[in-house]
Amino acid sequence: MGAVRVINNDGQFYGEMMRAGTKLVVVDFTATWCGPCQRIAPVFEQLSVKYPNAVFLKVDVDNCTEVAVVQGVSAMPTFIFYRNQTKLGLCQGADAVELESKIQQFYGGGEAEETESPVSGHMDLATFITKKECECLNESDDHNFVQCLTSEDGYLESDCDEQLILSIAFSQAVKIHSLKIKAPKDKGPKNIKLFINQPRTIDFDVAECNTSIQDLTLTPNVLEDGTPVGLRFVKFQNVQNLQIFVKDNQSGSETTRIDHLAVIGSPISTTNMGDFKRVIGKKGESH
Repeated sequence: MGAVRVINNDGQFYGEMMRAGTKLVVVDFTATWCGPCQRIAPVFEQLSVKYPNAVFLKVDVDNCTEVAVVQGVSAMPTFIFYRNQTKLGLCQGADAVELESKIQQFYGGGEAEETESPVSGHMDLATFITKKECECLNESDDHNFVQCLTSEDGYLESDCDEQLILSIAFSQAVKIHSLKIKAPKDKGPKNIKLFINQPRTIDFDVAECNTSIQDLTLTPNVLEDGTPVGLRFVKFQNVQNLQIFVKDNQSGSETTRIDHLAVIGSPISTTNMGDFKRVIGKKGESH
């Protein structure tokens, strides 16, 4: 039995989006008269079972006309992906391979979706990190940057000395509330400088000399527990990229190691649910 929730009206869609919280929401915009929609419907059902920590919604555009207009749906089927009421992407047409590929792209850790964010009201922004545009200076060939962006894929280690520069690119503007860095008590980073919205990855000389947006000194216990470290939130309200300069580590050892790095915050919503609510409130008014 599939886990697809059928949406019968515009208000129900709004409610489901609110209840989904930070889970991935996959919405099938469909129509009863659309042949390709009916062909891919069983696949959509199967995917809802395969990816249980996402929310799967089926929206008939004839029953939910305001939703379809607000979300820019112009062809059926259209699949739109959301998280935290923010549109992540879409695909059109009855292409089962592309649909599952998109789900995998945005699904994240799967099981992690059932756990609450370590910071109330915010989420792990891993879904919004564009890994192909991320860069790390002085990373080891065997233990590179990408390995520390998930909690199970190895770790990042510096190469020829203890310093690192991590450049993190986001697919859309985000607000950053805190950083969660898990690392060994001896080799984990100690003093770091944060920079945002740089036109390119800064080098070590620039990182040393330029004024950062915030400096942090991490303690061994914070690293061992992976405790989120709060930032000056007002300074991180519109971030396209974040650069982290690791100056040194806890013990002065030759290399620095980071087991897991998470950026906690919120996307700047591209789906304004307040505007959406006003639109659906007009239903029944004369035109």
